Amino acid sequence: MNPVVPQPFDVKLMNIAAAALYSVCVVLLIAAGLWWTVRHPLFAISGISVHGDVSHNSALTLRANVAPRLAGNFFTVNLAAARQVFESVPWVRQAVVRREFPNRLRVQLQEHKAVALWGSDSESKLLNSFGEVFEANVGEVEQEGLPRLSGPDAQSGEVLQMLRTIGPLFEPMDLMVDKLALTARGSWQLQLDTGGVIELGRGSIEEVATRTQRFLQSLTQVASRYARRPDALVSADLRHQDGYALRLRGVSTTGADAAKK
Repeated sequence: MNPVVPQPFDVKLMNIAAAALYSVCVVLLIAAGLWWTVRHPLFAISGISVHGDVSHNSALTLRANVAPRLAGNFFTVNLAAARQVFESVPWVRQAVVRREFPNRLRVQLQEHKAVALWGSDSESKLLNSFGEVFEANVGEVEQEGLPRLSGPDAQSGEVLQMLRTIGPLFEPMDLMVDKLALTARGSWQLQLDTGGVIELGRGSIEEVATRTQRFLQSLTQVASRYARRPDALVSADLRHQDGYALRLRGVSTTGADAAKK
């Protein structure tokens, strides 16, 4: 048997260097191919398809306004940044952006659905169905007669929930809540579409709703004693522990007394 002769050190070194050089060449070729692919005009963003809610923003307008603000091509465009650009457009609540090979973006939009005006009369803020505050042109609101809600922005959801809870309590009397406010001190106040103002006081939504319902159950009776209807209400204060203070058009009385009767 012939003994195995070890390769000389210089031959081993040459083989290692050749293998390393070959690997470097392969990596460089792959990198060059990727660079060419990424930079090729074929993959430049050439179209954006818009789907979903486009009631307040047409697809054509969205593409015209958003496309110049997008950087990169099909491979390099930052989808998170693109989503933020779309969501910065008025009325857009949420955008989902996906790539469509080889050079397009597909955007699914969800618009805000305004359910109330928010803040003071001079503000252009709105409240959506999720209780989120957003800014848009109030003149573009499709629904008429939206109530105006106000309070700390961080508690907008709670204010909307209060409206949804106590608003229906007034409907059997053909009354509607026109304004509802949560003050900085945590007290609730509402104004009816007839102009009547009711101080609801503090408490949880359940506590305020119970207090309001108890008041409304006696309002018709109290008003009828003075030949008035519930829509004659001028003001009411429900912050009293054992009753409420009540004013009707042309009449002034105390609810604690009337409630006992």
